[in-house]
Amino acid sequence: MSDTRRRVKVYTLNEDRQWDDRGTGHVSSTFVERLKGISLLVRAESDGSLLLESKISPNTAYQKQQDTLIVWSEAENYDLALSFQEKAGCDEIWEKICQVQGKDPALEITQDPIDESEEERFEEMPETSHLVELPPCELARLEEIADLVTSVLSSPIRREKLALALMSEGYMKKLLQLFQVCEDLDNREGLHHLYEIIRGVLFLNKAALFEVMFSDDCIMDVVGCLEFDPSLVQPKKHREFLTKTAKFKEVIPITDSELRQKIHQTYRVQYIQDIILPTPSVFEENFLSTLTSFIFFNKVEIVSMLQEDEKFLTEVFAQLTDEATDDGKRRELVNFFKEFCAFSQTLQPQNRDAFFKTLANLGILPALEIVMGMDDLQVRAAATDIFSYLVEFSPSMVREFVMQEPQQTDDDVLLINVVIKQMICDSDPELGGAVQLMGLLRTLIDPENMLAPTNKTEKTEFLSFFYKYCMQVLTVPLLASTVDEKNCKDLQEGSTKINPVCPDNFQTAQLLALILELLTFCVEHHTYHIKTYIMNKDLLRRVLVLMNSKHTFLALCALRFMRRVIGQKDEYYNRYIVKGNLFEPVINTLLDNGTRYNLLNSAIIELFEFIKVEDIKSLIAHIIDNYYKALESIEYVQTFKGLKGRYEQEKDRQTLRLNRYRRDARTLDEDEDEEMWFNEDGEAIEKSRPEEEFPESYGKYMEAKKVKESDNKENFPKRTPTGSFKFTFSHSAGAANGANCKPATSPTSAASPNGSPAKSATPPATPVVKVSFPCQLPF
Repeated sequence: MSDTRRRVKVYTLNEDRQWDDRGTGHVSSTFVERLKGISLLVRAESDGSLLLESKISPNTAYQKQQDTLIVWSEAENYDLALSFQEKAGCDEIWEKICQVQGKDPALEITQDPIDESEEERFEEMPETSHLVELPPCELARLEEIADLVTSVLSSPIRREKLALALMSEGYMKKLLQLFQVCEDLDNREGLHHLYEIIRGVLFLNKAALFEVMFSDDCIMDVVGCLEFDPSLVQPKKHREFLTKTAKFKEVIPITDSELRQKIHQTYRVQYIQDIILPTPSVFEENFLSTLTSFIFFNKVEIVSMLQEDEKFLTEVFAQLTDEATDDGKRRELVNFFKEFCAFSQTLQPQNRDAFFKTLANLGILPALEIVMGMDDLQVRAAATDIFSYLVEFSPSMVREFVMQEPQQTDDDVLLINVVIKQMICDSDPELGGAVQLMGLLRTLIDPENMLAPTNKTEKTEFLSFFYKYCMQVLTVPLLASTVDEKNCKDLQEGSTKINPVCPDNFQTAQLLALILELLTFCVEHHTYHIKTYIMNKDLLRRVLVLMNSKHTFLALCALRFMRRVIGQKDEYYNRYIVKGNLFEPVINTLLDNGTRYNLLNSAIIELFEFIKVEDIKSLIAHIIDNYYKALESIEYVQTFKGLKGRYEQEKDRQTLRLNRYRRDARTLDEDEDEEMWFNEDGEAIEKSRPEEEFPESYGKYMEAKKVKESDNKENFPKRTPTGSFKFTFSHSAGAANGANCKPATSPTSAASPNGSPAKSATPPATPVVKVSFPCQLPF
């Protein structure tokens, strides 16, 4: 048998009954010595590797579907499919398979897999029993036909024979004509029998029958039969929905009649599977596998046909980005692209890559900037879904686009800032859209997908861009909600303590929790950039204000942020925490929580336990020196006594080192005296010894730094009467203690021995950045 090479795609059916693409190659049929028989071989067109090697078994059931598909099962729950580029190639391979099995190539299926017991029974049957004789297609025989269809579903052999009988002499079309008669006569009994017949025929799982049933002439009658479920008092109105309610909208006229027919057919078949048919039982799931495959390959064909029509896509993008396009038309265009991107998920990886690159070249990202800024919630939601497809496909492509934007537009309309604004202004009480957008932002700023060898500078460049143009926009709600405790008199029930979190409603708390989750991710993955931002903005102090929130989950988010900062074990962070006295709000919260054993208590204890186990000396010394008197009474855990023990051990080691140093210094002085005495010139010559000038210089530097810092001021976000935000940021941490904007702390310092918190750290000032939000935030 000669080799015939044809271009195909190889698919396998996964556990979720979805087809996975295994690659594209060329198929041939040849004798394989190792398998001892004629086999199907598929070699990848990219590198020639073997994608498939399958022996054509005499007992394997092969099915030919839709003229370009061959489907079969090699083992239990392992289905394979070859999708041919050309019908001629499919026909030729099908003839090879039928030749090996001794079957007629005119058949759509060679045979069904059967178990040994059924095969034995089948061999014992007389030859005439192999045929299924259908009753005449008449109204009086509908009950008999329904019983026959229902009875064969448990037997693969009988299902196959019945399918062959139904395909002969136009039997299916005759049945559907009877449906019209029964409906005209309002013959409910006959309509109920037709429901059972059509449902059973669908469960025969035969592609050849589907081709007939889902044709333009028959599909609405099939839907009509399925309306008359005997278990329902009144029939459903599926046809009315499909013909009147569900309208096919052409954003751009489709001139290809075949494409138009394929789109209509796919929508209606999907409706039958998802809406009309009842959820199949565990035993019925495999009965509809061919129906799932039918829809899958239809979608592949639709996307391929649309993608190949260059004029169509060009016209769609032209109207989407045209300022003259009215909002209604643009809404339809966005919804079209959403469905288009969803269908593209059925493409093989190479074709999917080409699909998204085509969209990018046509300008999908600039178009999204326009539609994501619209007031229409449905349009924004659809645009968000499209954006998620693009980010999932290639975060690098999105990052490359946004980094080029500052050269062409203002900061307010940068794509990422538009995304952040939409997240902040989400009107959904549950913030469903904000959660989705936060996940997309996290993907974009994740260094793990910035390691492409072709662009090693991507990580540095993009993170610099993000922290320069976008981070201040992301933190606007956080800075606005913790800015001024004097004007916020939200007294918590049962407490006289003023709540400096303003406002402290549930929706604001949810939004702040999302922002803190993203900032915590940054602390873990962006070492330099986030460290600089935290210190310049005194961000940790502002975050810890949220420990006073009446919403415990928000207090826990603030605590988690501090835990990640300390978890870096970075002395720059440690010095910042110590100098800013930033343990005070945490310890106050622990003391206010009292003896309640809850998640907040456990999280705070775990924070101090981590410091003890990791032996972070600078933090241990700060905690013991300033807060031990308030903590020593806590004895239900040994954490604080353990910290005290670590502190004492370190203190003893330092004392020992100091004594050793003094001893060594005295020995050095004696040696110098001896050298001076025995100097042969009679002159005392001292050996040069380094003067300890660094501590003095460092002290002078810090004094000058404090004087400079006292002049720095920071103006934090203010909310205008219209609900807009205007923010002016400077990068001075110490300005938080100024007259105009004082960081919120607890008015009483129960944890501090002297009752006065330490001064906050004040890094040098940097240029001012202004950000304006013209939207009403959910505060």
